[in-house]
Amino acid sequence: MIKTHGLTKRYGRTLAVDGVDLDVRPGDRYGFLGPNGSGKTTMVRMLLGLVYATSGEIEVLGEPVPRRVHRVLPRIGALVEGPAAYPHLSGRRNLKLLDAAGPGGPRRTRKSRVEDALAAVGLSGVDSRPVRAYSLGMRQRLGLASALLRKPELLILDEPTNGLDPRGIHEIRDLLIQLNEAGTTVFLSSHLLAEVEQLCTRVGVVDKGKLVLQDELTAVRTPTGRVLVDSPDPAAAVALLDGRLEHRDGSRLVVRHDDPAALNAQLVGGGVRVAGITEQRRTLEEVVLEVTTSSADRIDGASRPGAAP
Repeated sequence: MIKTHGLTKRYGRTLAVDGVDLDVRPGDRYGFLGPNGSGKTTMVRMLLGLVYATSGEIEVLGEPVPRRVHRVLPRIGALVEGPAAYPHLSGRRNLKLLDAAGPGGPRRTRKSRVEDALAAVGLSGVDSRPVRAYSLGMRQRLGLASALLRKPELLILDEPTNGLDPRGIHEIRDLLIQLNEAGTTVFLSSHLLAEVEQLCTRVGVVDKGKLVLQDELTAVRTPTGRVLVDSPDPAAAVALLDGRLEHRDGSRLVVRHDDPAALNAQLVGGGVRVAGITEQRRTLEEVVLEVTTSSADRIDGASRPGAAP
């Protein structure tokens, strides 16, 4: 769906994107991660032909970009750097104008396409108020609706849940999973690691313009060598664990062990009831912190000449 080779972008002396080989496959829910200033948004804009690469190659939906971007844009839904809209018009009017501006489909079905898109993002009951009166969350939902108008094969989204409350984030996550299961590939740039961990099947991590990690999420989140146990008999479990206990919080135990099934058999065989048992894995946050450096927007006081220690 998306392939890049040696993709590089310079702004004067600043190397924003440094030789990135991106691989987004059909059916992926791909999370694109990295600190602020790592080149994520520049990458997204190059994929859509909004910014030209300094060097390297881009292929989206089998077509070279930007040379043939006109062939692929009608098949893509995109939300980049916040939703764009005419602030004096209503959300419905904005979507109708957007649909009319491209090959969205017959005019006679435009109203139904707009209503379907609004319903998908939770705005079916929106009134005729102008977009300038919308909350940030409503604007973000409208931007997502615009990305869904043409039933895209590929969704390219830059921080799609920005401004949404926890329930709104949950709703958009469910929507993206449903769209993906129906055949839409999702490419999602975000800094919300917990959200990406729940939504995405593959991840790519950039740091200072370089792609430092790209793999299946399950492969990235490797086992820690510990097992999480929930037992109604925590004291009996501790006595049986022979020094392997690392932490206890009421009935929940963290145990040094690399085989949950064997540990479960040991506990049950010793007469200990087990309500739940699972292998502990590294969090996505731990992985990203390991492969990236500090954010580009951080300015330490010690780096300034004459700064106080």
